[in-house]
Parts: sequence; C-alpha cells; structure tokens
Amino acid sequence: MRKRVVVTGLSAICPLGNDLDTAWDNLVQGKSGISRITQFDATGYDTQIAGEVKNFNPEEFGISAKQAKRMDRFTQFGVAASMKLMEHSGFKIDDSNAEDVAVHVGVGIGGLATIEAFAHKLFDSGPNRVSPFFIPMLISNMAPGQMSIFTGARGPNLVACSACASGLHALGYAYTDIVLGRTRAAITGGVESTITPMGISGFTAMKALSTRNDEPEKASRPFDLNRDGFVAGEGAGLLFIEDLESAQARGAAIYAEMLGYGSSGDAYHITAPKEDGSGMIQAMRAAIKDAGLTPDDIDHINAHGTSTHHNDLGETIAIKAVFGERAYKIPVVSNKSQTGHLLGAAGGLESLFAVLTLHNGLIPGTINYETPDPELDLDYVTAGPRKQQVEHVLCNNFGFGGTNACVVYKRWTGK
Repeated sequence: MRKRVVVTGLSAICPLGNDLDTAWDNLVQGKSGISRITQFDATGYDTQIAGEVKNFNPEEFGISAKQAKRMDRFTQFGVAASMKLMEHSGFKIDDSNAEDVAVHVGVGIGGLATIEAFAHKLFDSGPNRVSPFFIPMLISNMAPGQMSIFTGARGPNLVACSACASGLHALGYAYTDIVLGRTRAAITGGVESTITPMGISGFTAMKALSTRNDEPEKASRPFDLNRDGFVAGEGAGLLFIEDLESAQARGAAIYAEMLGYGSSGDAYHITAPKEDGSGMIQAMRAAIKDAGLTPDDIDHINAHGTSTHHNDLGETIAIKAVFGERAYKIPVVSNKSQTGHLLGAAGGLESLFAVLTLHNGLIPGTINYETPDPELDLDYVTAGPRKQQVEHVLCNNFGFGGTNACVVYKRWTGK
C-alpha cells in the first residue's frame, strides 16, 4: 500500500548538449561528447581529454553574472538544470506546496576549481585575499542549497556525497522520502564539475583515466578489450519525481515510474570493486526486491560501465550472478561511452536516459566497442540504437570506497 512514485520532469546539461532534447538526440545518434580539454592548458598531462559541457552561459538560465561569480561551476550546472527541470515538469512551487518539495542531489567531489583558485590566492598573496565566498562556493551541499533558493523548494534539502554512486543514492533518498510520505515531490539527480588541473592529475596519478589523447571520441570504450580507463565528464542530470496521486491530480505528463532502490558496501578496498562482484550483486538484488520484482522482470540494464578493467569485469560477473543464463538476453548499455564519467552526476544523467529509453521504446547503443573481451560476453548493444520496448530498466552506479547503488524504473502505461 505504499505510495507510488513517478517521474514527471527531466533536465540535462552534459557533454552531449545543454538541453534535454539535444542530449537525447545526440545519444541515440551515437555521437561522442568527448574532446580535448579546453578549460585549462592540458599540455604535458598524460590525459588531455574530457567530456566537457560546451558553450555554457549561466545567464541564459536566469543566473546573473554577479550570482554566477559566487558559485562554483558544479553549482551553476545544478541551478541551471533545476530551472529547466521545473519548466519541463510543469510543477509550480508556491507557498501552498513549497514545504512538500525536497531537493536531494548527488555531488561526488564539490568545488575543486574553487579550491584551486583560492589556494593560489592564499599562497601568492596571503590570507587576506581569500574571499568570504570561498567556503560557500566549494562545499558540495551548496548545489542543493542554491537549487532550493532559486526554485523556492523548502522541503528536505541535502547532498549525497558517495563518489560515483552519489547521483543514484540521491535518487534513492528522494524516492524513499516520497514513499514514506515525508515529502510529496523532489528535485533530484546529480551534478559535478571536476575537469581541473588537480582533478585530472589526481585521477591520472591513480592510472584511472584513458590516455587515448589522439582519439578523444574513441577513448571511452566500456567492455572493449582495449579499454584503458575512464574519461572524466561534467554536467547535471535531474529528475522531478512525485507521488502518483499528486501527479494525476495536476494532470502531469508521466515519463516512467520509479519502483525500487538498493544499496550496499563492499567492505573491501578504497578504489577497486570486490573481484567477485558481491557488493554489486547485493545492491542489484536489493533494488529488484524493493521494486517487488524478480530478476526475470528486468529487460534492460543501464550499466555503470566505466571503461576501466576492474569495473567492467566486475559488473559483468555481477550481472551474470543475478540473472543467470538470462543475462545473455538482456541489453546492457553504458552511456559513459558517449558522455564520459560524470562522477557524482552519473546516476542522475543515466537515470534520465533510462527513463527516456522506457518512454521512447529506443535503447541507445554502447559506442567504441571494437575488440571483444573474452571475459565480457553480454549483449552490450554495440551495433547502434535498438528499437525495443522495455518494461523495466535497472540502473547501476558504483563508487570508490566500495559504495554501490541501484534503481529500478518501469515504463508508464497509464495505470
């Protein structure tokens, strides 16, 4: 008898486009949003490529120049995407409902560019040159904070900061609050911007990033034998979710139903997933159970698929463990092949694409799959987008520290 939760709004700012339609169109056309880094001079870096958001102007989204100067780029993405999200949802926040709308957002790292900029000021010019806006600009919860201020949402306001699983954890928290009746609706998903000298050099030092600098668009190649690391991405992917009764009462367009959420911890290693995929298995099974389904009900998986050796192998092992022989019949895709890895924003953007897959009956492909890996032998949808009606999609995200999150969405059929 618990409340049902539906998706009634979507918003994207990402390497594939600064609006929902452009991002989706480029995704299904198999285009890559990855190119050489332009935000700083990456000459001399082992990795010189990333999935940047191009031609982003905060003022086009209602953020004044003065306001933008007091926000890190990740917060600008969050505010801009939330303003477009409210337009798309048609939900009007006013004094009668503001306390019923939560803002739950995933951010993996926060204001790395702000930290770098003010570290230079501190060391070059002394402590008196550090701005009073330094701390408010860098902290990760400033994304949901500013999103709340700009939209007027006065319900629960928090950030999920759990590395690359942040976006899905935020969606899970938002979903749970609505199911329990604590809130009526939520602005949720993820935002991130860490394409900075420290961000790129830090991940490079871990040997986590691809160094395929001469072929940026082919660098992210999930499940391919010659994958050599992930490509950093940035942006925002947001969903507006609300209880079904609320959505129907206002005549909202419904894009999908959110059915279940599961999470787990590996208790194993600070960066590597457990080799047997047990933490991933636990999270997937928990989400499917929470949705009231069995593994036989899942007919599509939006994978974490980072293009790293350990993740892609571990995730494939985990999928086989959860779904058995049927795993070979389930289309598995990685949007990261086209967007790069948006870290804390990945779960929001990939959930958005999963919802559109359900809504449009079209599964985007996984690009750059050229050489099969004998250990990775599932259906990764490598021949381009596939016209197929999907009923239930499982979204996976896994992060450093052994944190795992999964969400199940269902196609909306009107009942």
